[in-house]
Amino acid sequence: MRTVFAECSVEYSGRLDAYLERSLRLIMIKADGSVLVHSDGGSYKPLNWMTPPCRFAVAGPGDDDLDAEAREVWTVESAKSDDKLVIRVFDVLADYEHELGEEPGLVKDGVEAHLQKLLAEQVERIGDGCRLVRREYPTAIGPVDLMVLDGDGGHVAVEIKRRGEIDGVEQLTRYLDLLGRNPQLRPLRGVFAAQEIRPQARTLAEDRGIECLVLDYDEMRGIDRPEDRLF
Repeated sequence: MRTVFAECSVEYSGRLDAYLERSLRLIMIKADGSVLVHSDGGSYKPLNWMTPPCRFAVAGPGDDDLDAEAREVWTVESAKSDDKLVIRVFDVLADYEHELGEEPGLVKDGVEAHLQKLLAEQVERIGDGCRLVRREYPTAIGPVDLMVLDGDGGHVAVEIKRRGEIDGVEQLTRYLDLLGRNPQLRPLRGVFAAQEIRPQARTLAEDRGIECLVLDYDEMRGIDRPEDRLF
């Protein structure tokens, strides 16, 4: 990501025309090609921006009045439309560039713990006749989120995630392999539970005989959502 603190003016044309007078602003140029112009207000929302795919070009000042005093003219053009962002840079106070690396994604604090608590209280979602043995059932490689007895007297190891990825399936597979060596826990099966389960994770789980269970967090908490009802 590149961040530039500069005195600049900004002209946008395309779906609408807009112009920002010369002033001190923050310009962000991200690795995905997006360009955002921020002021020291307005919370997170930029004053103007261009999203990828787009073309970025830098030129020297031109002959017209607007370009005359500019050090550089940055032109950002959308690859899918006629939208164009022209940033005239008059003075640069600071220019930083740093590689941020791959973004692992937002993890919402507490959601997995809440899901575990709710599912422990609502184990019938796993199957008829199920009852909870223990939350955080200990193993030598870490605790299984839930250990449950099903209606037939078999054990069910449940791994709970906010978002079901392949890593979560692999984690549950390791637990099942270890727990399955204990004859007192046989028969043993696994359930991979999450608010959202990625297709690759579902395919891997089903291939290993692991059941997938999608959890509706709001519904489990008893939150009514009128917009989701037909009547």
